[in-house]
Amino acid sequence: MAKMTPDFLTDEIKKICGGNLCSVVLYGSSVAGDNVKTSDYNVLVVMNRIETEDLLALTGICSRWGRDGNHAPLMFAKENLMRSADVFPVEFSDIIQTHRMLYGPDPFTGMEIDPALLRLELEHELKSKLILLRENFLVTKGSQKEVNKLMVSSISAFLTLFKAALRLYGETPPAKKLEVLPILSRHIKFDEEVFAIVWGLKEGGKRSDITSLQIFSRYLPALQSVTDAVDLCLQSAAVKTIRNLRREQ
Repeated sequence: MAKMTPDFLTDEIKKICGGNLCSVVLYGSSVAGDNVKTSDYNVLVVMNRIETEDLLALTGICSRWGRDGNHAPLMFAKENLMRSADVFPVEFSDIIQTHRMLYGPDPFTGMEIDPALLRLELEHELKSKLILLRENFLVTKGSQKEVNKLMVSSISAFLTLFKAALRLYGETPPAKKLEVLPILSRHIKFDEEVFAIVWGLKEGGKRSDITSLQIFSRYLPALQSVTDAVDLCLQSAAVKTIRNLRREQ
């Protein structure tokens, strides 16, 4: 059986949900043009209401979608989506920049992202994912295969956060993740090459000249460098805000 396409999934969701369905949005690597062998499709579904019976009706088609290697669609009630920009500023900023409508009106039209909230989530996400990377490394036992898998599974999320970091520096990030690196390097000093190496591993390439542990020994400090730089940038911005508030008082 051929793998499901986002358009086929959308047609099935339309049949199941009928008038309760508002919009279906395709976002992520497949839209940006940097999808690789391990990439999946990212779909967001907006409905007027989301009750247990509405979800239950979708389990069959979504189970098949998952068997093809895709995550289950993100589900939002229409009104809840519009009130969630303050909670997901990093994710929504990226979707707003790069997405394709599969059905219905664009739910992100007119949505504004608060830069202050973007800063807060970015710092939280960078630090959380860096801590998680260290924790997951501890259980690899140093296995080349497991370390390789760890880096490959983490790089896409980190590069998405790097795109958000560019927004803090007043830059409009490119759609493709790897193109973020040379622009970010203008603002932060870090090992740019190691991310290209890990991305190559994600694309299925193999490196005979360097082991996974050697790559990780560069990958981890490079991530720390970016995280620290963003943290210092946020602290500087906070200090400036406090000073401006004091001047106004």
